[in-house]
Amino acid sequence: MVAYLGEMDAAGRVGMMDGAGGVDQTAQGKLFEPPPTRRWVEVDHQRVRLENGRSFGGYWLGMQLVDRLGLTDELSRLMEPGREKVPWPMMALVLCRLCDPSSELHIAEHAYENSALGELLGIPPSVVNDARLYRALDQLLPHKDALQKHLKNRLGELFDLKYDLLLYDVTSTYFEGQCEANPMARRGYSRDQRSDCKQVCIALVVSREGMPIGYELFAGNKADVSSVEQIVTTMEDRHGKSDRIWVMDRGMSSADNIAFLKEQNRRYIIGTPKPMLKKYEHHLLQDDWSKIREGLEVKLCVDPEADPSQPAETFILCRSADRAKKEQAMHQRFEKRIEEGLTRIVNACNRQKLDVIKVSHRVGKLLGQNTRAAGAFKTTITTDDKGRAMLRWEKIESWRDWASLSEGCYLLRSNVSDWSAGELWQAYMQLTQAEAAFRIHKSDLSLRPIWHQKQERVEAHILVCFLAYVLWKTLAQWCKHAGLGDEPRKVLEELSRLQAADVVLPTRCGQEIRHRCVMRPDAHQTILLDRLKLTLPDRLRMPQM
Repeated sequence: MVAYLGEMDAAGRVGMMDGAGGVDQTAQGKLFEPPPTRRWVEVDHQRVRLENGRSFGGYWLGMQLVDRLGLTDELSRLMEPGREKVPWPMMALVLCRLCDPSSELHIAEHAYENSALGELLGIPPSVVNDARLYRALDQLLPHKDALQKHLKNRLGELFDLKYDLLLYDVTSTYFEGQCEANPMARRGYSRDQRSDCKQVCIALVVSREGMPIGYELFAGNKADVSSVEQIVTTMEDRHGKSDRIWVMDRGMSSADNIAFLKEQNRRYIIGTPKPMLKKYEHHLLQDDWSKIREGLEVKLCVDPEADPSQPAETFILCRSADRAKKEQAMHQRFEKRIEEGLTRIVNACNRQKLDVIKVSHRVGKLLGQNTRAAGAFKTTITTDDKGRAMLRWEKIESWRDWASLSEGCYLLRSNVSDWSAGELWQAYMQLTQAEAAFRIHKSDLSLRPIWHQKQERVEAHILVCFLAYVLWKTLAQWCKHAGLGDEPRKVLEELSRLQAADVVLPTRCGQEIRHRCVMRPDAHQTILLDRLKLTLPDRLRMPQM
């Protein structure tokens, strides 16, 4: 016997059980016998009401994903023990990024108290503030590599994933503000059409299913081609050097990168720059194409300039009818713009005396704005006997012939020798998974724009977005295995409509009984929960400190 509490009536025993946290919650609660049979009380049904309605379903679903990934346990293991037994600020940041992307200040002042996060994490809104969330960002960042490694292994275990194909792509995201204290914030090629803003570049590696393997952050002015060696060696150091095939687009293609990939017999499938297609002009004219599907043909070619002493490479010619129509329309549009622009410049030269340098600048600007068809025109700028600039131009028919032949065609290169042309093309097309990952980051998870100014906070913000994307893709695979397709957006939207609220029951004796309950799902939500093998809780436990 540990202690003797004396004789207590039923009300006293109930009070002690409440103080211990409930019968099934703590070790102290197990000292009590199950509560006696409930007594009936009279309720004034005309004054029954609902209070404190809040978002529940999306955050609860997110917690199921967190538990599946073992993310809370991993964070508890990695982080130094503090006053919080569970790293709840990290969970709040990640779950809000998945369900209601917003700033740390908005989470602290609005999102947390308007959701069921308090009940799910066991932390009341009264102790949540933006300072604690900012500190959570600072504490989370040092564990970036360990978290990526844990999640990659855990996802492989959950869904039996094969990491034989690594898809690598780069995007950029821009800042609001000057970011003068952030050395990574630089101006560069903006994928968001925001060249007026500083940015950072994000290099992402995913599997053939689009499951995230890892990412790295680069300065905003770093060229894609210069990032290959760093990202490949980083992923190999983190996950080992298995027999994987790297898939990259033509922006990564260079002689140095090809040589680097060949150094340790790394296998690759990579796009090539458009001018390289010219070497295979005679192959384009031949009829020995293999049809992959309607409107798509491929063929394997040998590099006519290959060095016999080097390992052989395979070149894959691809021809798409849909892409040909698109490129033809683009060429026609740009040709028309250049023709109209050159005609206006000629007319201006005839009306007034213009300087040769000024006319040259106008012609250069016009061709620079319409580079897709700039090669179709030959321009000559001279002066007449009065010193006036004169512009003459003509179309180059050989350019039009080559454009017509090559429209819809592109070239891949690979050192994978045991795959067919169709298999190599299909593997390269999986790069759309990396592009889709960036779209989800920027749209659904609101990665952009970045409002943080310090480098460490920026890196932590992107890490939180990455973790939320892991939850997104985990739900996608979960839905796929449950026969719900592989698009989690609709499932998340439907279950996010579930709410929690306080049911207040006024009794005849003047007291009020309050229960925090979850609304019942409708027919469609019930089907989703059944497919996912999830059971909603009847009641929620109010958080206590």
